[in-house]
Amino acid sequence: MDVLGMRRVDAALSLAEVPHDLAWGPSFRAEGLNYEEVDPARYSHVVFVSGAARGRQVREVHRRFAHCHRIAVGVSVTDPGDDAVTGFDQVLARDHQGIATPDLSVDASTDEVLVAGLILGPEPTAVRSRVTRWLTGIDCGRVPLDPGLASTDWARCATPDQFTSILSHLDVVVTTRLDGLVLGLRAGVPVLAVDPVDGGGALTAQADALGWPALVPAEESGQAENLDSWWRWCSSVQGRAVAALRALPSDNGLLRDMVKVFEAGPVR
Repeated sequence: MDVLGMRRVDAALSLAEVPHDLAWGPSFRAEGLNYEEVDPARYSHVVFVSGAARGRQVREVHRRFAHCHRIAVGVSVTDPGDDAVTGFDQVLARDHQGIATPDLSVDASTDEVLVAGLILGPEPTAVRSRVTRWLTGIDCGRVPLDPGLASTDWARCATPDQFTSILSHLDVVVTTRLDGLVLGLRAGVPVLAVDPVDGGGALTAQADALGWPALVPAEESGQAENLDSWWRWCSSVQGRAVAALRALPSDNGLLRDMVKVFEAGPVR
């Protein structure tokens, strides 16, 4: 929410043709302008956007930019007498003494990205680590999902119907688990499957049985270009069309064999 507020302020200053920079914490956006390394002498004004006007970090803004005109916009003010608040030359609060205005993020612009369900094994394996490291560089909405059912845990689904309903709203599933592959395709969602077993395990066998091509062997899970290629395919019209075909009902051979046992009559 705070980043959207910053985006809204950025748009307003750009519209007013006010030259400005956006400064980020190094842990949040490594490629952006590092707030901790900017030269305060370059600026005449500082705008502090969103969050609460209190605490050590806000006081540090006042210390580093003491010569600047300091403005707080879209902030919460819990104590008007706090030196973190009084240090600003102007405070344009979103909530103060029971009076509130809409948060800056309400009408900030956003772009729609793909939503990916992540169904990964719980064990900290090398394959899981490679997949999660790769995912940090993918521009998508990430939704970690646990296919295990639990009727007493609010954070997990209690029935298969609840879980498959979630899957049906996703654009892509990324998984290292057999149930992620099967349930994702059952919902008609393209699945990027990464087999965690060297040489291929149950995930590879099931991908073969379902005729699903987007499978990355464990030995290739560290190759980002391979994962990127299958991500693009799963995100494409072709990938979605193939996944939709896999969701159609089929004549399952396992059920045919089971019925034959009953048709053969009782074992004597």
